[in-house]
Amino acid sequence: MARPKLDAIDLKILKAIQDRADISNTELAALVGLSPSPCLRRVKMLEDARVIQRRVTLLDPAAIDLSVNVFVNVSLEKQVEERLQEFEQAVRRRPEVVECYLMTGESDYLLRVVVPDLAAYEAFLKDHLTRVPGVASIKSSFALKQVQYRTALPLDHLKT
Repeated sequence: MARPKLDAIDLKILKAIQDRADISNTELAALVGLSPSPCLRRVKMLEDARVIQRRVTLLDPAAIDLSVNVFVNVSLEKQVEERLQEFEQAVRRRPEVVECYLMTGESDYLLRVVVPDLAAYEAFLKDHLTRVPGVASIKSSFALKQVQYRTALPLDHLKT
C-alpha cells in the first residue's frame, strides 16, 4: 500500500497516540477536533496503511529488575545471506535482545541487550551469542546512565 498523504489532523492523531497509546477514541476525537466516528475511521486508515504498526505499554526497567543495558557490536566471519539470516533468527529468539540493527562500518550488527545484572549478561554471552555460527567477534559496552529515551518519533518534518 502506498504511503498516505498525512494532513494536520492525522499528525495530531499520531502525536497523541505516541504520547498515550491507551487514549480512548472519544478523548482522541476531542483532542484533535473531530467527532468520534471520523476519528476512528482515520485511526483505522493509519493502521491499515501501517503508519500505526502497533500500540504498546512501556515498563520501567528498574521496576522489573532489568536495569543493565548493554550495547553489543557483533561481527560475522562472512557477510553472506545465509549467515546474516541465521544470525538474525538466533537474535529474534532471545528476549534479552530488545533491539538489533544491521550496520555499516566496523561491525555487522549492533544489539541492545537488557539484563538484570552482569552474571545474566555473561550467561547470555556464553550460552547463546557466542554459540551462533559465524560470529567472529563480540564487543560489549555497558551503559552507565540513560540520558534520553524516547519511543515517540519526531513528526515536525511532516508539517502540512
